Amino acid sequence: MALHKIDPDDLPYEPSKLPRKKDISINDFYAVDLRVGYVVEVELLLDSREPAYRIDVDFGPVIGTLRSVAQLTRYPSDSLIGRAVVGVLNVGGRRISGIDCQFVALGLLAPDGTPFLVDPDGNPPAGAPFA
Repeated sequence: MALHKIDPDDLPYEPSKLPRKKDISINDFYAVDLRVGYVVEVELLLDSREPAYRIDVDFGPVIGTLRSVAQLTRYPSDSLIGRAVVGVLNVGGRRISGIDCQFVALGLLAPDGTPFLVDPDGNPPAGAPFA
């Protein structure tokens, strides 16, 4: 799948349209650095092509605070502050809307592409890895 898009007419993420992806090795899976972090700052990006926020997330004392851009505007910005998110930390940097993105926030997609954040259960510490 190419870049993520929100399209209420085409419904690009309708589950019935999405074939299963090919298998990867367990080593490939464990190579992905998935960690819990907590949103510390949110800013609406007024000059981006698609509605989006710049989010700063604290991934704990070893990783620190990382920045990314995410199409999370279904959430009011103040509701994101302090919220736990799951980040993919080792997918390489990418520049979006003039921001150097240092991680990708994990979300589940509605059929139209609207993301819903993955919400960890409990209160895991910042930087906790997924297994």
